[in-house]
Amino acid sequence: MDTINRQDLKSGDEVFVIYNNPHVPSVSNIRPAEIVQHPHNPGELALFLNETFHVIEDDDALFSTEESAKAAYDELIDEEQFY
Repeated sequence: MDTINRQDLKSGDEVFVIYNNPHVPSVSNIRPAEIVQHPHNPGELALFLNETFHVIEDDDALFSTEESAKAAYDELIDEEQFY
Protein backbone atom coordinates (compact mmCIF):
# COMPACT_ATOMS: atom_id res chain seq x y z
CA MET A 1 0.00 0.00 0.00
CA ASP A 2 1.26 3.43 -0.92
CA THR A 3 0.34 5.44 2.16
CA ILE A 4 1.54 8.87 3.25
CA ASN A 5 4.05 8.96 6.09
CA ARG A 6 2.47 10.78 9.02
CA GLN A 7 5.65 12.86 9.52
CA ASP A 8 5.28 14.24 5.97
CA LEU A 9 1.82 15.72 6.59
CA LYS A 10 1.28 19.46 6.71
CA SER A 11 -1.75 21.66 7.18
CA GLY A 12 -3.63 22.14 3.93
CA ASP A 13 -2.76 18.73 2.45
CA GLU A 14 -5.61 16.91 0.75
CA VAL A 15 -5.61 13.18 1.47
CA PHE A 16 -7.90 10.28 0.74
CA VAL A 17 -9.06 7.72 3.28
CA ILE A 18 -11.04 4.50 3.27
CA TYR A 19 -13.92 5.50 5.51
CA ASN A 20 -15.94 2.82 7.29
CA ASN A 21 -19.52 3.85 7.89
CA PRO A 22 -20.02 3.75 11.69
CA HIS A 23 -23.72 2.91 11.30
CA VAL A 24 -23.30 0.15 8.71
CA PRO A 25 -19.99 -1.64 9.34
CA SER A 26 -20.06 -3.50 6.03
CA VAL A 27 -20.11 -0.23 4.06
CA SER A 28 -16.82 1.50 3.25
CA ASN A 29 -15.99 4.16 0.70
CA ILE A 30 -13.12 6.39 -0.32
CA ARG A 31 -13.45 9.96 0.92
CA PRO A 32 -11.35 13.08 0.46
CA ALA A 33 -10.21 14.79 3.65
CA GLU A 34 -8.02 17.72 4.61
CA ILE A 35 -5.13 17.91 7.03
CA VAL A 36 -5.71 20.87 9.35
CA GLN A 37 -4.39 22.28 12.61
CA HIS A 38 -6.00 20.51 15.56
CA PRO A 39 -8.59 22.93 16.99
CA HIS A 40 -7.81 22.11 20.64
CA ASN A 41 -4.16 21.02 20.57
CA PRO A 42 -1.89 23.70 19.08
CA GLY A 43 1.01 22.23 17.15
CA GLU A 44 -0.86 19.03 16.30
CA LEU A 45 -2.58 18.11 13.08
CA ALA A 46 -6.06 16.65 12.62
CA LEU A 47 -7.99 15.04 9.81
CA PHE A 48 -11.05 17.05 8.74
CA LEU A 49 -13.55 14.59 7.31
CA ASN A 50 -17.33 14.86 7.00
CA GLU A 51 -17.33 18.25 8.73
CA THR A 52 -15.66 16.67 11.79
CA PHE A 53 -12.14 16.82 13.22
CA HIS A 54 -10.48 13.44 13.79
CA VAL A 55 -7.26 12.74 15.64
CA ILE A 56 -4.74 11.17 13.26
CA GLU A 57 -3.92 7.75 14.66
CA ASP A 58 -0.77 5.73 13.94
CA ASP A 59 -2.82 3.05 12.16
CA ASP A 60 -4.73 5.47 9.89
CA ALA A 61 -4.03 4.86 6.21
CA LEU A 62 -3.83 8.18 4.39
CA PHE A 63 -3.36 8.26 0.61
CA SER A 64 -2.17 11.07 -1.67
CA THR A 65 -4.50 10.12 -4.51
CA GLU A 66 -7.94 8.63 -4.88
CA GLU A 67 -6.46 6.03 -7.21
CA SER A 68 -3.98 4.77 -4.60
CA ALA A 69 -6.79 4.58 -2.01
CA LYS A 70 -8.93 2.63 -4.50
CA ALA A 71 -6.07 0.21 -5.19
CA ALA A 72 -5.62 -0.38 -1.44
CA TYR A 73 -9.38 -0.83 -1.02
CA ASP A 74 -9.46 -3.38 -3.83
CA GLU A 75 -6.50 -5.22 -2.28
CA LEU A 76 -8.08 -5.34 1.18
CA ILE A 77 -11.76 -5.81 0.39
CA ASP A 78 -12.97 -8.69 -1.71
CA GLU A 79 -16.40 -7.47 -2.81
CA GLU A 80 -17.17 -10.89 -4.27
CA GLN A 81 -17.59 -12.22 -0.73
CA PHE A 82 -20.76 -10.14 -0.38
CA TYR A 83 -22.52 -11.71 -3.36
